[in-house]
Amino acid sequence: MASPLLAVILSFFIPGLGQFYTGQMMKALVLFVLAVVFGGLSAFVIGIPFYILVWLYSMYDAYTAAKSA
Repeated sequence: MASPLLAVILSFFIPGLGQFYTGQMMKALVLFVLAVVFGGLSAFVIGIPFYILVWLYSMYDAYTAAKSA
């Protein structure tokens, strides 16, 4: 059984890691790639809000997935 708190903490540090912890490999990969792409676009300012959205969604989704598991 996955811990929701640990899943959120993992996704806080690396988006997608909480999904990896809960066994959602494809979602983890997609969120991680999106975070890297939007992190790279942060140099152009446009990536910052998208990165924050991916980061917040990653934490929320990791929590709900761990809670329902």
